[in-house]
Parts: sequence; C-alpha cells; structure tokens
Amino acid sequence: YAPWCPACQQIEATWESFAQESERLGITVGKVDVTQEPGLSGRFFVTTLPTIYHANDGVFRRYRGSRTLEDLQGYILERKWEAVEPVAGWKSPSSIMMHGMAGLFHFSGWIRQIHNYLTGTLGVHVWISYAIFILATLLIGLFLGL
Repeated sequence: YAPWCPACQQIEATWESFAQESERLGITVGKVDVTQEPGLSGRFFVTTLPTIYHANDGVFRRYRGSRTLEDLQGYILERKWEAVEPVAGWKSPSSIMMHGMAGLFHFSGWIRQIHNYLTGTLGVHVWISYAIFILATLLIGLFLGL
C-alpha cells in the first residue's frame, strides 16, 4: 500500500479488521508501505495498489478477489488460495530475478536521495544535477566498456 493511494485508504479499515481476525484464522497479516520499502515493491513486482499476496511455505499467490472482510476471510477459511496458481518461478519474490529487481528499486531510491541532496541541501540547479548524473552514466559506461 501507499499512504497517498485512495484505493489503499478505502480498504484500510477492512484490512485492519482482517488483521484483528488473523489469530483466529491462523495466519499473519501485515502491510508494507511501498514508499518506505521500494525494494519490496520491486521484489513483489507491485504494479497496482493495493496489492495483496498470500504466502504459504514459500509459495506466493496474488489475491485478486473482492476486498470485503467476508471474502478475505473466506479465501483463508475455505482454502480458496489452493485454486489460485502460484506466482511463476522467475517472478517469485524469492527468485534471483526479483532480488535483482529489488536491488534496482533500492538503487533508484539512492539516486533520488542524491538528487534531492544536490538540489535541496546544496542548492544545485535541477539541470546541473541531471548533467552530473548523465556524466556519471557516461563515465561508468566508458569504464565498463574498457
């Protein structure tokens, strides 16, 4: 989820009720703010918000059902998750490919922090910051090409 997302805000009360029922259901319920954990959004290949996953014994399934409390509980109690095809091996959050994707998301966040430091703290003009990143990209490319 993300705090600015209207759909996430809409499901928040239902999700909190679902979390309160988690002990009775024999599950653990959590939520991750993708603005604070960009690596996880990359690892789980989150393209829409909110995104709900069911994980059991290292097997991940994306929940695409209704977002009502009854349907979420039914998904667990009636074991409807067994009929849902698991996330493909290469797209699984535990795969090497998705570890790499998480790394790219972390790297992009690091670049954004550097840009904000240059423009906000040091007062460098935005276009100069862009030029620095362009130059760094070219130099890294030249170095790797050698």
